[in-house]
Amino acid sequence: MQSTIHIDGKENGVRLESRILEERIQDAVKAGARELTVEACGQHGIGGRLWVSKAEAVTVKVIGAPGQRLGSLGFPGTTIEVMGPGSDDIGWLNAGAEIIVHGNAGNGICNAMAQGKVCVGGNVGSRCMTMTKQNPRFTAPELWVLGETGDYFAEFMAGGTAVVCGVDAHDQANVMGYRPCVGMVGGRIFYRGQEQAISNADAKHMPISDEDWTWLQENLKQYLQKIDKSDLFDILATRDQWHLVVAKSPYEKVTRKRKNMSDFRSQVWDMELGRGGLVGDLTSVDRSPIGLITSGELRRFVPVWENCKYMPPCQASCPSGIPVQKRWQLVREGRLAEAVDLSLEYTPFPATVCGYLCPNLCMEGCTRGLGSLKPVDAKMLGKEGINAHPPMLPLSSDKKVAVIGGGPAGISVAWQLRLKGHKASVFDMDEKLGGKLQASIPANRIPPEVLAAELDRAREVIPHVRLEKKLTRDDFEAIKSDYDFIVLATGAQRPRTLPVPGNERLTTATDFLKAAKHGDAKVGERVVIIGAGNVGCDVATEAARLGAKSMTLIDVQKPMSFGKEREEAEKAGAKFLWPCFTKEITAEGVLLTDGRVIPGDTVIISIGDTPDLEAFPENIARERGFITVNDVNQTTDPRVFAIGDLVKLGLLTQAIGDGRRAAQAIDEIISGRRPLSVTADMHEGLKTRIEYMDPGNHMSETIDYSRMNLAYFDPRLGGFDSLDQCAEECSSCGVCRDCGICEAICPRGAISREALPDNEFAMVCDSEKCIGCGFCAGACPCGIWTLIPNTPLE
Repeated sequence: MQSTIHIDGKENGVRLESRILEERIQDAVKAGARELTVEACGQHGIGGRLWVSKAEAVTVKVIGAPGQRLGSLGFPGTTIEVMGPGSDDIGWLNAGAEIIVHGNAGNGICNAMAQGKVCVGGNVGSRCMTMTKQNPRFTAPELWVLGETGDYFAEFMAGGTAVVCGVDAHDQANVMGYRPCVGMVGGRIFYRGQEQAISNADAKHMPISDEDWTWLQENLKQYLQKIDKSDLFDILATRDQWHLVVAKSPYEKVTRKRKNMSDFRSQVWDMELGRGGLVGDLTSVDRSPIGLITSGELRRFVPVWENCKYMPPCQASCPSGIPVQKRWQLVREGRLAEAVDLSLEYTPFPATVCGYLCPNLCMEGCTRGLGSLKPVDAKMLGKEGINAHPPMLPLSSDKKVAVIGGGPAGISVAWQLRLKGHKASVFDMDEKLGGKLQASIPANRIPPEVLAAELDRAREVIPHVRLEKKLTRDDFEAIKSDYDFIVLATGAQRPRTLPVPGNERLTTATDFLKAAKHGDAKVGERVVIIGAGNVGCDVATEAARLGAKSMTLIDVQKPMSFGKEREEAEKAGAKFLWPCFTKEITAEGVLLTDGRVIPGDTVIISIGDTPDLEAFPENIARERGFITVNDVNQTTDPRVFAIGDLVKLGLLTQAIGDGRRAAQAIDEIISGRRPLSVTADMHEGLKTRIEYMDPGNHMSETIDYSRMNLAYFDPRLGGFDSLDQCAEECSSCGVCRDCGICEAICPRGAISREALPDNEFAMVCDSEKCIGCGFCAGACPCGIWTLIPNTPLE
């Protein structure tokens, strides 16, 4: 026989969060536990959402003080027993669980319950058994109360059965509180005590039939057994003490005859507004009847063609600001080369980042992903970036910008500045441009020839000045005196470590990945990696490539790793353990605070990096180890900008977007369109994280997903075979595809296509024909048309 699993609501004397306790309960059930005792400390949602079959019933006994929503979203096969009182919203949205409370319960018991049974061995609070439901295919939900209920009982009740026994009630004529059954439309209520007032507009008393009484007696016995009150059965089983309330039918609720339109016009409209009436003699407005279908000024709604007014979600989701939808439009028009070259206006790494390293936030934002459709494959187009041709470079201005740091952020800002006609020189300690792209990203993440080709393309545009030594404050001041602007892009180069005994045995992830890329790394058979993020996953993959037999990643919380990095690590055989708290690094491996030892010949730490800010003067403000900037990445020194991981640790594409935004601001300062000084207004609320905003983009607001119509796409499509197929499957959110659907579907022929200069066009609406029906907005696949209320002319 299976033993009972005990789960404590505290750990090391500290109360667990409700989310953590729920996860532990669910994990125990997934592992096969079927009898659990939970020592609660006010946590919410205990016992809910346990997916088991009825044949594998789960019993959860709760001791201590449970919080709100006990058993919410409960499922059949789950039994929850509280060995004391309960809080609010017990059985909320219950879908089949049985819940037993040995004491009083709070407000909102059984709210919106659809199945299951709740048995309370005391009183309940207000608004219980409200908005219950009943599917005739399943057993009706039930609530059993030993004592009395609070106010507004059974409000908007729509199904199920409630039984109120009235034991030790304060007032037998009021066991269901104030105003019960308001808005009741279904279900039934048995209550014991004197007949009391209910909402007569919604419910009525009915005699208890023999069938009803038989049901009540049989189930009353079972209920009393569950709450350990079987001795009360003889007292409660007196038929004439019980009453039955049911909902009135819709026909019973009709209390008066409705006027027809003819009677309304003669008895109300003409009498009050006609000649001789209250208003009729005061105005000469034409009062003749208006046609049922109106057009022109009388339309209730007016369709508006909002082409290119809103930003597509894919572009809005891209921190680099790449107009993803525009590129797919060019592919659709047969202009692949233009679509590929367009990417270089936004990033110097369209293939490296967009095609291989980016988690593709544009695909996460894709409208298609909201339904059953697969997002358009942006990686496929990103990989084509290797064939992109840089645009013609303008003549250089006499302004010089120094970029300190040759990683993705530094290359991005230098690239953008050169495209805008300014000299940008990159200072870096390494021999080659590229930063972590060049030094530490494993070869399995990106083909080396792709990265090399894109770095070569960048070198053709960006001059490279090598420091050959660590930057000092004197170096910084010397550079500042020779250049008009400085952009700091040195990234996060200082690995974090743990202040625990034996930390000298640790190898940092940065050092390991650099050595692995250059063929100098060695690992033992057993590798332990402290930190299970994406970089830790890269470490595990590389360790496996170098011969490690086991790779264990430990973390203090659920690992944040995702995407290709996590997939590759798992494919290599990596194991993930959490929560794990490191106490000491020993010759045997990692000793945890709970006494366990994770054996390892090599221990690598990967808990992130921090910037090295020693070379930068104090007048450049910083907070929590990062440089603070305004919304264009300008520091408190107006001639100095900071981008990338110096501002906030983030994705490569976010660093590239920082570079583009800073270059735009510097160009605006040089051209006189933006002041140089950092005013109080500009720096109010300095922040260490910059959300992406495409510089100069007139589409600042993202289109609402609900405006698009995905009914035109085949949900069975599981992948994409070509760029052309991707382009055709793009929803073209907010940008007209010139499909003509609106023109074809208009019932009055009010919409037509108007040709404009430069091969542009517009869809126009004839107001005299348009009736404001909204067919155009409802049918548009791209969300271009919208309906607005018609504003009457003054």
